[in-house]
Amino acid sequence: MMGFTSDQWVIVTLVFVLGLLIGGFLFSGGGRKWKHRYKAEVARREDLERVHSEREAHWTDQEKEWRERDSLRGAALKDREGDGVRDNGDPVIDRDRDGIDDRREI
Repeated sequence: MMGFTSDQWVIVTLVFVLGLLIGGFLFSGGGRKWKHRYKAEVARREDLERVHSEREAHWTDQEKEWRERDSLRGAALKDREGDGVRDNGDPVIDRDRDGIDDRREI
């Protein structure tokens, strides 16, 4: 096996030092960068979850309000006279004007 000369040892040492320097510059602060990105991603996910839960609560409230409006609308349609008493679909037939529906007098 052939041995290295002193010039070759200097070149190998310089390449090694150059590799250390380049690696140090490329990976400087690398631990902070990935931690920062990870924490930013966690914060973003928490914000998305919070917004999603707020939307779900909003739509649940809206759905309750829509159901209440529909029930009130249905009750208003059934109470055509507006006196608060539920009306039957058929008009009252009172030919003798005694206040009782003629269909029930029989």
